[in-house]
Amino acid sequence: MKGGNTADPVRSEMHVHACIASLMQALQKTESAKGLKLNEVDMPSPAAGEVLLRVHSTGVCGTDLHIDAWTASYHFLQAALPVTVGHEFSGEIVARGEGAEHLPLGQLVAVRPSVTCGRCPSCSAGDFDACTTRRGIGVMRHGGFAEYVAVPLRNCVPIPHGVDPEVAALAEPLSVSFEAVRTGNVQPGDRVLILGPGNIGQGIALFARAAGAAQVVVAGHGDAARLEVLRSMGFEDLLDFEGQDIDEALAAYTQQALFDVVIEATGAAAVLAPALRALKTHGVLVIAGIHSAPVPLDLTALVRRHQQLRGSYRTPERCWLEVVEFMQTHQDQLRLMITHRVPLAQAGQGFDLARARLASKVLIQPGAGSAS
Repeated sequence: MKGGNTADPVRSEMHVHACIASLMQALQKTESAKGLKLNEVDMPSPAAGEVLLRVHSTGVCGTDLHIDAWTASYHFLQAALPVTVGHEFSGEIVARGEGAEHLPLGQLVAVRPSVTCGRCPSCSAGDFDACTTRRGIGVMRHGGFAEYVAVPLRNCVPIPHGVDPEVAALAEPLSVSFEAVRTGNVQPGDRVLILGPGNIGQGIALFARAAGAAQVVVAGHGDAARLEVLRSMGFEDLLDFEGQDIDEALAAYTQQALFDVVIEATGAAAVLAPALRALKTHGVLVIAGIHSAPVPLDLTALVRRHQQLRGSYRTPERCWLEVVEFMQTHQDQLRLMITHRVPLAQAGQGFDLARARLASKVLIQPGAGSAS
């Protein structure tokens, strides 16, 4: 026997939300050309298995800059246009589609931006990390540079109470940093060289130190502002190669001993040969940077020195929980990585700061007042 209120709670959530607004602002790639546009678009509704997030903070990433510039390697986006960009974000669940009630309303989440298909042989076998037809949030489907975004529930990573929503927005780049250190198998006592002091390199430095590395050296090129952030986080062995020969700049460290692990996070081909020269016999070189063209390497030297070359990209889904635990215990240091906060209406200013390397991490925040 049924009685009382039989209203669908999910429909009620959507009705309440529909009363809030029907349109919102979103930063979009709209055409196969340079540039992004801040458009007024329809408020999304979560489909079955999805939740609607009120976006708190979205980080500006190198991928976003390439999409803005319409770099040739990103022309595959054309099929998804117009698309809202942004894949590093945190937000609060404000509505839930059918079958997406596992997390409560008001829950703060970070978002894994890689959406698996659920149909390929790997997904059917439960091996989602090996999905062959995944689509990226903020790349091939609408992302976080908006007031609201609908995402699959299974891509939402719950953020524990007490974690700053701004820090939560760093989860995706931190997962990339975590995977680079994991791929390099950094051990207690290792000497580690990190090439590239951007947000990914900064995270790599933190995870390498947490893994027990005896020395962490971070190097960049014309990166004074980002190196200063690393200094504020307690790193002292910092190099800027601008105006210097890389091998000569590294000599102060390599004359003591060569590095156990070198992690490249620049995407600059010029650093790879010096990286191998700075690496010890049986050492590991991890490539975490995205390179726009093939890179020549002296493989004979690599073979004779038993060096290993490993690629690092997306961390397994299960590792996101370790990243969240790290965020809980290292919030004070992680906040130092966030140097600028910009309202969504001024997103172009945030992109300019990131492009000029005047910032470490720029957060775009729909609810922010003015840039800071």
